[in-house]
Amino acid sequence: MSGTSGVAQADRTSIEAQVLGEVAEDLREVIGEEYSLDLEITAETTFSQDLELESIEFVALADRLRERYGDPVDFVGFLAKMDVDQVINMHVGEVVQFIVDSLRAPASAGSA
Repeated sequence: MSGTSGVAQADRTSIEAQVLGEVAEDLREVIGEEYSLDLEITAETTFSQDLELESIEFVALADRLRERYGDPVDFVGFLAKMDVDQVINMHVGEVVQFIVDSLRAPASAGSA
């Protein structure tokens, strides 16, 4: 079962690194460059404790993610499946994984 799985994992790792950079860029725009200047945004960065994101900023982030990645990345739907504690304790890496999984999911067959 190895073979191409190592290549697939390396590919996923590079895609995750690219998406992390894009999400970090979007987060800096949402929370303000002056606030985030001294803050390194990594996969382990938390939305509530590290970034202190307010709910309106989550909405702005959802808009940016939709603009960047399109409809397959339904961040609002992703958040809606979580309880409040999960959202409060969420890390940037969880969002990156969600985005990568959403982009890699096969397109629906019903598209024209």
